[in-house]
Amino acid sequence: MEVGYDKGEVLHRLDGAHLSVRRELGLAQYSFATAQQVHGDLIAAIDRPLDGDRCFDGADGLITNQLDLCLGIYVADCCAVYLVDPVRRAIGLVHSGRKGTELSIVTRAVAAMSRYFGSEPESVVAHLSPCIRPPHYEIDFAAEIVAQCRRAGVLQITDSGTCTACDLKHYYSYRAEKGRTGRMVALLALV
Repeated sequence: MEVGYDKGEVLHRLDGAHLSVRRELGLAQYSFATAQQVHGDLIAAIDRPLDGDRCFDGADGLITNQLDLCLGIYVADCCAVYLVDPVRRAIGLVHSGRKGTELSIVTRAVAAMSRYFGSEPESVVAHLSPCIRPPHYEIDFAAEIVAQCRRAGVLQITDSGTCTACDLKHYYSYRAEKGRTGRMVALLALV
C-alpha cells in the first residue's frame, strides 16, 4: 500500500488495516479513542463510556478506567508508552517523541492516572514500543522515558529495545523514510 502522503491521508489509507488488527484482537466492537497528537503534553482522561469513536483534540495521551473502550496512538518513530494499573484497573497510552519527552508527558500521564483513578505509581506497569534510537537519532528519548517512569515511581518498566529506523521491513520510520511513510497503531484496552 502506498503511504507516502501527509499524515491525514496516510491514516485514512491505513484505516482498513488498523481496523483489521482491532478485529483480530477482538476490539473492533469497542468504542475507539485516539489523540490528535500535537507533540504536546495534554492527557485526556476518559472516565465515562464513549458513545462511538472519538479523537481528543490537542491530546498526546489517553487514560481510562472504562471497559469496552480501545485506546489508540499512531507512531512512526515516536514511542507509544503503554501504562497499565492492574490493581485499580486503569490504563494509559501515551505518544512520546522528542518534544513530548522533553515535556515529561509520561510523568503527567502517571500523575493523571493517580488523580483520576487512584493509581499508585508503584502498581503501574509501563512498556515502551519500538521507536527511533541512536545512532539513527541524536537523542535517546527512550532512555529518558524510562528514567521519567522511574522518577514518577513506576517500578515495572519494560522496553522493546527496538529501533524503528533499523528495521523498515517491519516498522515505519518518519526519519529514515524522509516523512513519506505510514503509521503504526498502538492499541490498549481493558477487557
